[in-house]
Amino acid sequence: MVSTKYLSVFSPATEQQRKENFASYWEFTQQHGGKLLEQDKDLAKKRDRLKHFQDNPVKLRKPLADPDAFYRNYVDMQDDPKSLDRMTLMLTGMYKFARHEWVGIKGAWDAVPDMANSHTVEDKISRVHLAEEFCHVRLFDEMLKTCGLDKVEWVPLGPVKEKIYEQFPKLPGFLMDTPAFVTELMGVTFYCHLYRLFDDVLADEPEVCARLKELLDEITIDEVAHVGQRRNFIGPIGMKVSKALVKPFYTLFFKDIPEVGQLFNVEQMIKDGIAFDFNELPEYMLERSWVPSYCKA
Repeated sequence: MVSTKYLSVFSPATEQQRKENFASYWEFTQQHGGKLLEQDKDLAKKRDRLKHFQDNPVKLRKPLADPDAFYRNYVDMQDDPKSLDRMTLMLTGMYKFARHEWVGIKGAWDAVPDMANSHTVEDKISRVHLAEEFCHVRLFDEMLKTCGLDKVEWVPLGPVKEKIYEQFPKLPGFLMDTPAFVTELMGVTFYCHLYRLFDDVLADEPEVCARLKELLDEITIDEVAHVGQRRNFIGPIGMKVSKALVKPFYTLFFKDIPEVGQLFNVEQMIKDGIAFDFNELPEYMLERSWVPSYCKA
Protein backbone atom coordinates (compact mmCIF):
# COMPACT_ATOMS: atom_id res chain seq x y z
CA MET A 1 0.00 0.00 0.00
CA VAL A 2 1.54 3.32 -1.11
CA SER A 3 1.06 6.07 1.45
CA THR A 4 -0.45 9.30 0.16
CA LYS A 5 1.53 11.85 2.11
CA TYR A 6 1.52 14.14 -0.90
CA LEU A 7 -0.97 15.62 -3.35
CA SER A 8 -0.75 16.12 -7.10
CA VAL A 9 1.83 18.66 -8.26
CA PHE A 10 -1.09 20.21 -10.19
CA SER A 11 -2.91 20.96 -6.90
CA PRO A 12 -4.37 24.47 -6.60
CA ALA A 13 -2.55 27.14 -4.58
CA THR A 14 -3.53 30.67 -3.56
CA GLU A 15 -1.29 33.63 -4.34
CA GLN A 16 -0.48 33.95 -0.62
CA GLN A 17 0.52 30.27 -0.38
CA ARG A 18 2.79 30.66 -3.38
CA LYS A 19 4.41 33.76 -1.86
CA GLU A 20 5.09 31.87 1.39
CA ASN A 21 6.49 28.93 -0.57
CA PHE A 22 8.97 31.14 -2.43
CA ALA A 23 10.32 32.24 0.96
CA SER A 24 10.41 28.62 2.15
CA TYR A 25 12.19 27.44 -1.01
CA TRP A 26 14.79 30.24 -0.77
CA GLU A 27 15.53 29.17 2.81
CA PHE A 28 15.88 25.54 1.70
CA THR A 29 18.11 26.33 -1.25
CA GLN A 30 20.66 28.32 0.76
CA GLN A 31 21.52 25.40 3.02
CA HIS A 32 20.99 22.75 0.33
CA GLY A 33 23.71 23.71 -2.17
CA GLY A 34 25.91 25.91 -0.02
CA LYS A 35 27.61 29.12 -1.12
CA LEU A 36 27.04 30.23 -4.72
CA LEU A 37 30.36 30.37 -6.62
CA GLU A 38 29.04 32.60 -9.37
CA GLN A 39 32.21 32.90 -11.48
CA ASP A 40 32.37 29.11 -11.72
CA LYS A 41 28.59 28.58 -12.13
CA ASP A 42 28.92 26.26 -9.13
CA LEU A 43 27.83 25.73 -5.51
CA ALA A 44 30.19 24.90 -2.65
CA LYS A 45 28.42 21.78 -1.30
CA LYS A 46 27.78 20.44 -4.80
CA ARG A 47 31.43 20.93 -5.71
CA ASP A 48 32.51 18.98 -2.61
CA ARG A 49 30.09 16.17 -3.43
CA LEU A 50 31.40 15.86 -6.99
CA LYS A 51 34.99 15.87 -5.67
CA HIS A 52 34.06 12.98 -3.34
CA PHE A 53 32.95 10.93 -6.37
CA GLN A 54 36.03 11.90 -8.40
CA ASP A 55 38.39 11.05 -5.51
CA ASN A 56 36.77 7.61 -5.10
CA PRO A 57 36.31 6.45 -8.69
CA VAL A 58 34.44 3.30 -9.69
CA LYS A 59 35.08 1.64 -13.04
CA LEU A 60 33.40 -1.05 -15.14
CA ARG A 61 34.80 -4.56 -14.46
CA LYS A 62 34.40 -5.28 -18.15
CA PRO A 63 35.14 -2.19 -20.31
CA LEU A 64 32.67 -1.15 -23.01
CA ALA A 65 32.88 -3.56 -25.94
CA ASP A 66 32.69 -0.79 -28.53
CA PRO A 67 33.36 2.76 -27.24
CA ASP A 68 33.52 3.94 -30.87
CA ALA A 69 29.79 3.19 -31.21
CA PHE A 70 29.20 5.69 -28.40
CA TYR A 71 31.47 8.38 -29.85
CA ARG A 72 29.98 7.92 -33.33
CA ASN A 73 26.40 8.39 -32.11
CA TYR A 74 26.48 10.51 -28.97
CA VAL A 75 26.07 13.92 -30.65
CA ASP A 76 23.92 12.80 -33.59
CA MET A 77 22.64 9.30 -34.24
CA GLN A 78 24.59 7.94 -37.23
CA ASP A 79 23.72 4.23 -36.93
CA ASP A 80 20.32 2.58 -36.89
CA PRO A 81 19.44 2.80 -33.15
CA LYS A 82 18.06 -0.77 -33.35
CA SER A 83 21.58 -1.98 -34.19
CA LEU A 84 23.10 -0.61 -30.95
CA ASP A 85 23.33 -2.50 -27.66
CA ARG A 86 21.31 -1.23 -24.69
CA MET A 87 24.37 0.05 -22.81
CA THR A 88 25.44 2.28 -25.71
CA LEU A 89 21.86 3.48 -26.25
CA MET A 90 21.55 4.30 -22.55
CA LEU A 91 24.80 6.30 -22.50
CA THR A 92 24.15 8.23 -25.73
CA GLY A 93 20.57 8.91 -24.59
CA MET A 94 21.78 10.25 -21.22
CA TYR A 95 24.24 12.55 -22.96
CA LYS A 96 21.58 13.91 -25.33
CA PHE A 97 19.14 14.58 -22.50
CA ALA A 98 21.82 16.35 -20.43
CA ARG A 99 23.02 18.28 -23.47
CA HIS A 100 19.57 19.84 -23.95
CA GLU A 101 19.67 20.91 -20.29
CA TRP A 102 23.15 22.36 -20.74
CA VAL A 103 22.17 24.40 -23.81
CA GLY A 104 19.07 25.71 -22.04
CA ILE A 105 20.93 26.85 -18.93
CA LYS A 106 23.76 28.46 -20.92
CA GLY A 107 21.19 30.71 -22.61
CA ALA A 108 19.38 31.43 -19.34
CA TRP A 109 22.56 32.19 -17.34
CA ASP A 110 23.27 35.21 -19.55
CA ALA A 111 19.62 36.31 -19.58
CA VAL A 112 18.83 36.37 -15.84
CA PRO A 113 20.31 38.96 -13.43
CA ASP A 114 23.44 37.95 -11.52
CA MET A 115 23.17 37.76 -7.72
CA ALA A 116 24.37 41.35 -7.21
CA ASN A 117 21.49 42.56 -9.40
CA SER A 118 18.84 40.13 -8.13
CA HIS A 119 16.41 42.24 -6.13
CA THR A 120 13.57 39.75 -5.63
CA VAL A 121 13.55 36.32 -4.00
CA GLU A 122 12.43 34.87 -7.34
CA ASP A 123 15.49 36.31 -9.12
CA LYS A 124 17.86 34.99 -6.45
CA ILE A 125 16.23 31.56 -6.64
CA SER A 126 16.61 31.54 -10.44
CA ARG A 127 20.35 32.25 -10.17
CA VAL A 128 20.97 29.41 -7.72
CA HIS A 129 18.66 27.10 -9.69
CA LEU A 130 20.79 27.63 -12.81
CA ALA A 131 24.03 27.00 -10.89
CA GLU A 132 22.50 23.69 -9.72
CA GLU A 133 21.74 22.78 -13.34
CA PHE A 134 25.40 23.38 -14.30
CA CYS A 135 26.32 21.02 -11.43
CA HIS A 136 24.00 18.41 -13.01
CA VAL A 137 25.92 18.52 -16.30
CA ARG A 138 29.15 17.86 -14.34
CA LEU A 139 27.47 14.89 -12.64
CA PHE A 140 26.34 13.49 -16.00
CA ASP A 141 29.89 13.94 -17.26
CA GLU A 142 31.09 11.95 -14.23
CA MET A 143 28.58 9.17 -15.05
CA LEU A 144 30.03 8.87 -18.55
CA LYS A 145 33.59 8.85 -17.16
CA THR A 146 32.56 6.08 -14.74
CA CYS A 147 31.71 4.04 -17.84
CA GLY A 148 35.15 4.74 -19.34
CA LEU A 149 34.06 7.60 -21.62
CA ASP A 150 36.53 10.38 -20.90
CA LYS A 151 36.65 12.07 -24.32
CA VAL A 152 33.11 13.46 -24.22
CA GLU A 153 32.65 17.04 -25.42
CA TRP A 154 29.62 19.17 -24.64
CA VAL A 155 28.63 20.32 -28.10
CA PRO A 156 26.15 23.14 -28.86
CA LEU A 157 22.92 22.27 -30.68
CA GLY A 158 22.28 23.61 -34.21
CA PRO A 159 22.03 27.42 -34.60
CA VAL A 160 18.20 27.46 -34.75
CA LYS A 161 17.75 25.42 -31.55
CA GLU A 162 20.50 27.42 -29.80
CA LYS A 163 18.63 30.63 -30.70
CA ILE A 164 15.32 29.27 -29.36
CA TYR A 165 16.98 28.29 -26.07
CA GLU A 166 18.63 31.74 -25.84
CA GLN A 167 15.35 33.61 -26.37
CA PHE A 168 13.20 31.40 -24.10
CA PRO A 169 14.32 32.92 -20.74
CA LYS A 170 13.59 36.41 -22.07
CA LEU A 171 9.89 35.64 -22.55
CA PRO A 172 7.41 37.19 -20.07
CA GLY A 173 6.43 34.91 -17.18
CA PHE A 174 2.92 34.10 -18.43
CA LEU A 175 4.49 32.55 -21.55
CA MET A 176 7.58 31.00 -19.95
CA ASP A 177 6.36 29.63 -16.61
CA THR A 178 4.18 26.74 -17.83
CA PRO A 179 6.69 25.24 -20.33
CA ALA A 180 9.52 25.72 -17.79
CA PHE A 181 7.51 23.78 -15.19
CA VAL A 182 6.63 20.97 -17.62
CA THR A 183 10.32 20.70 -18.62
CA GLU A 184 11.34 20.20 -14.97
CA LEU A 185 8.59 17.60 -14.55
CA MET A 186 9.86 15.82 -17.66
CA GLY A 187 13.35 15.74 -16.11
CA VAL A 188 12.11 14.00 -12.97
CA THR A 189 10.06 11.52 -15.03
CA PHE A 190 13.08 10.70 -17.19
CA TYR A 191 15.40 10.30 -14.18
CA CYS A 192 12.97 7.93 -12.40
CA HIS A 193 12.78 5.72 -15.50
CA LEU A 194 16.56 5.92 -16.02
CA TYR A 195 17.20 4.87 -12.40
CA ARG A 196 15.23 1.65 -13.00
CA LEU A 197 17.01 1.07 -16.32
CA PHE A 198 20.40 1.00 -14.52
CA ASP A 199 19.37 -2.24 -12.73
CA ASP A 200 18.53 -3.84 -16.04
CA VAL A 201 21.48 -2.68 -18.17
CA LEU A 202 24.12 -2.90 -15.42
CA ALA A 203 23.01 -6.18 -13.81
CA ASP A 204 26.57 -7.56 -14.22
CA GLU A 205 28.23 -4.36 -12.95
CA PRO A 206 26.86 -3.85 -9.41
CA GLU A 207 29.50 -1.27 -8.34
CA VAL A 208 28.98 0.92 -11.40
CA CYS A 209 25.21 0.51 -11.10
CA ALA A 210 25.34 1.74 -7.49
CA ARG A 211 27.62 4.65 -8.40
CA LEU A 212 25.44 5.80 -11.32
CA LYS A 213 22.41 5.66 -9.02
CA GLU A 214 24.23 7.80 -6.44
CA LEU A 215 25.19 10.37 -9.08
CA LEU A 216 21.66 10.39 -10.51
CA ASP A 217 20.17 10.80 -7.02
CA GLU A 218 22.13 14.03 -6.60
CA ILE A 219 20.48 15.36 -9.76
CA THR A 220 16.98 14.02 -9.06
CA ILE A 221 16.84 15.46 -5.52
CA ASP A 222 17.47 18.95 -6.97
CA GLU A 223 15.10 18.38 -9.85
CA VAL A 224 12.25 17.32 -7.54
CA ALA A 225 12.71 20.61 -5.68
CA HIS A 226 12.81 22.46 -9.01
CA VAL A 227 9.46 20.93 -10.00
CA GLY A 228 7.89 22.40 -6.84
CA GLN A 229 9.69 25.70 -7.29
CA ARG A 230 8.62 26.11 -10.95
CA ARG A 231 5.06 25.05 -10.01
CA ASN A 232 5.06 27.94 -7.57
CA PHE A 233 5.14 30.54 -10.37
CA ILE A 234 1.86 29.33 -11.86
CA GLY A 235 -1.73 30.34 -11.11
CA PRO A 236 -4.93 28.30 -11.66
CA ILE A 237 -5.28 28.87 -15.43
CA GLY A 238 -1.57 28.15 -15.97
CA MET A 239 -1.95 24.84 -14.10
CA LYS A 240 -4.67 23.69 -16.54
CA VAL A 241 -2.40 24.71 -19.45
CA SER A 242 0.56 22.86 -17.88
CA LYS A 243 -1.37 19.62 -17.55
CA ALA A 244 -2.47 19.88 -21.20
CA LEU A 245 1.15 20.49 -22.27
CA VAL A 246 2.58 17.32 -20.69
CA LYS A 247 1.67 14.98 -23.55
CA PRO A 248 2.75 17.20 -26.50
CA PHE A 249 5.94 18.35 -24.71
CA TYR A 250 7.10 14.88 -23.69
CA THR A 251 6.23 13.49 -27.15
CA LEU A 252 8.08 16.22 -29.03
CA PHE A 253 11.13 16.29 -26.78
CA PHE A 254 11.68 12.54 -26.64
CA LYS A 255 11.14 12.22 -30.39
CA ASP A 256 14.32 14.28 -30.72
CA ILE A 257 16.27 11.60 -28.78
CA PRO A 258 15.81 8.33 -30.73
CA GLU A 259 17.34 6.32 -27.87
CA VAL A 260 14.40 7.11 -25.60
CA GLY A 261 11.90 5.28 -27.84
CA GLN A 262 14.18 2.22 -27.86
CA LEU A 263 14.75 2.12 -24.10
CA PHE A 264 11.59 3.46 -22.47
CA ASN A 265 7.82 3.42 -22.75
CA VAL A 266 7.11 7.07 -23.62
CA GLU A 267 3.33 6.60 -23.15
CA GLN A 268 4.02 5.46 -19.58
CA MET A 269 6.29 8.46 -19.02
CA ILE A 270 3.46 10.77 -20.12
CA LYS A 271 1.05 9.03 -17.72
CA ASP A 272 3.61 9.35 -14.90
CA GLY A 273 4.03 13.08 -15.65
CA ILE A 274 0.28 13.75 -15.54
CA ALA A 275 -0.12 11.68 -12.33
CA PHE A 276 2.99 13.07 -10.56
CA ASP A 277 2.39 13.58 -6.83
CA PHE A 278 5.76 12.88 -5.08
CA ASN A 279 4.41 9.68 -3.40
CA GLU A 280 6.40 7.27 -5.61
CA LEU A 281 9.73 8.88 -4.69
CA PRO A 282 11.87 7.21 -2.01
CA GLU A 283 11.82 8.75 1.45
CA TYR A 284 15.60 9.37 1.56
CA MET A 285 15.21 11.55 -1.53
CA LEU A 286 12.27 13.57 -0.23
CA GLU A 287 14.11 14.17 3.07
CA ARG A 288 16.83 16.00 1.12
CA SER A 289 14.49 17.76 -1.33
CA TRP A 290 11.68 20.33 -1.14
CA VAL A 291 7.94 19.98 -1.76
CA PRO A 292 5.49 22.93 -1.79
CA SER A 293 3.29 23.06 1.33
CA TYR A 294 0.11 22.91 -0.80
CA CYS A 295 1.25 19.52 -2.22
CA LYS A 296 1.42 17.96 1.26
CA ALA A 297 -1.64 15.95 2.28
